[in-house]
Amino acid sequence: MLQTSNYSLVLSLQFLLLIYDLFVNSFSELLRMAPVIQLVLFIIQDIAILFNVIILFLMFFNTFVFQAGLVSLLFHKFKGTIILSAVYLALSIAFHIWVMNLRWKSNSLFIWTDGLLALFVFQRLVAVLYYYFYKRTAVCLGDPRFYEDSLWLRKEFSRVRS
Repeated sequence: MLQTSNYSLVLSLQFLLLIYDLFVNSFSELLRMAPVIQLVLFIIQDIAILFNVIILFLMFFNTFVFQAGLVSLLFHKFKGTIILSAVYLALSIAFHIWVMNLRWKSNSLFIWTDGLLALFVFQRLVAVLYYYFYKRTAVCLGDPRFYEDSLWLRKEFSRVRS
């Protein structure tokens, strides 16, 4: 069971990683003249997104719902966040690779192809959805219903069994 002190620590770590991601999305274009620094920021951003996904799944595994065998219920309830996290990670990696390939040798030029611009806009739109759904899921997983036996859980378990 996730204790209150542990939950606040985990939630703080998740929000810190989300804030870092938001920071890099907001200000990474200002560092286009320093491609090595931009590359390091992008790598750390991708690792932070991956860590957020890992933390999310660890929180899933820690719930009583998961331990009772109702994995499908848990994943059905949070499938939007799971899918958005995977899509956002893939879009971020694709954007970072494309930007670094275009700008590595000619960092003084302002290079924006139509495809890169489309990927940039799509990645940032998905980022907004990712921030909202991830934050909502992280806070929702603090609900005590997920960590103890309850009438709600028994009803769901009996519905799944029949």
